[in-house]
Amino acid sequence: MDAYVFNDGSTKDLMSLTGTVPVSYRGNTYNIPVCLWLLDVYPYNPPICFVKPTSAMMIKTGKHVDANGKIYLPYLHEWKHPQSDLYGLIQVMVVVFGEEPPVFSRPQVQSSYPSYQPTGPPNTSYMPGMPSYPSGHSANPSGYPSYPYPGGNSYPTASTAQNYNAQTPVTTVGPSRDGTIGEDTIRASLISAVSDKLRWRMKEEMDRAQAELNALKRTEEDLKTGHQKLEQMVSRLDQEVTEVDRNIDLLKKKDEELSSALEKMTSQSENNDIDDVIVPTAPLYKQILNLYAEENAIEDTIFYLGEALRRGVIDLEVFLKHVRLLSCKQFQLRALMQKARKTAGLSDLY
Repeated sequence: MDAYVFNDGSTKDLMSLTGTVPVSYRGNTYNIPVCLWLLDVYPYNPPICFVKPTSAMMIKTGKHVDANGKIYLPYLHEWKHPQSDLYGLIQVMVVVFGEEPPVFSRPQVQSSYPSYQPTGPPNTSYMPGMPSYPSGHSANPSGYPSYPYPGGNSYPTASTAQNYNAQTPVTTVGPSRDGTIGEDTIRASLISAVSDKLRWRMKEEMDRAQAELNALKRTEEDLKTGHQKLEQMVSRLDQEVTEVDRNIDLLKKKDEELSSALEKMTSQSENNDIDDVIVPTAPLYKQILNLYAEENAIEDTIFYLGEALRRGVIDLEVFLKHVRLLSCKQFQLRALMQKARKTAGLSDLY
């Protein structure tokens, strides 16, 4: 547990993991020192990652590392538990740092030469055995950041010094003999810078094109699914329209038949007898019909006898005499009708 200072100045004890990440760059393997700070919400949030250069290294700022050494990776930005973990993060660092190393060896100036008084502008890019750069020019004429070159050092270096005889120090100040930088050096630097730049741009374009292609594929699948659903709906609607047309034709035919039957019944209504219109299909049903009609006639008779008594047309003695006779007959009719319905297999009426 170490104290971590946030951007707002607050301090908090966090678990830190310090080590090196082996990176293969141009045929050589380099160990990049890194430090991972685990927040208290880990593993649901990504760790805070830094490159920790030694005293012999310098940070090479770029797309994934800033001047403070903080690491920025899409893997950290898209961190999602439990798919994301430290093992996957280390693997991503190996790949990314293999394309763009985040550190390079700090240039060292030999101090074993005799002192001298310069006669011109100071030369800060001097290196024994290598041509010096004139005043006003940087050590990287291409304008791109220095790119590491594999060599005998344990880390990529900004430049490589050649062996020289320490007994005969060079006292040349300012430009080299011809005052120019070698064309091969310029060409190699430009080719390296342009190739790396093109590689990054091509990777970005390929990722963007792949993302657009995936989006188009998903859109195509959605459109195909919607097209199939629309075809099914259209087919179902066609079936329903056909069925509706068939039902309309059937209803028209039935309407014509009913209209014809109604006209026929209207023309014959004057000569029709109600007893001839309703004809039971069996003698037992005819008996039930007659019993029911007679029982209802007695019911109506008793009702009108009550009306006559209320109006004073008949006296109470006559009313009771006729109601007694009619009620007795009505009871017999109901009993006979219930027996006939039971014989016919019909339900009880009362």
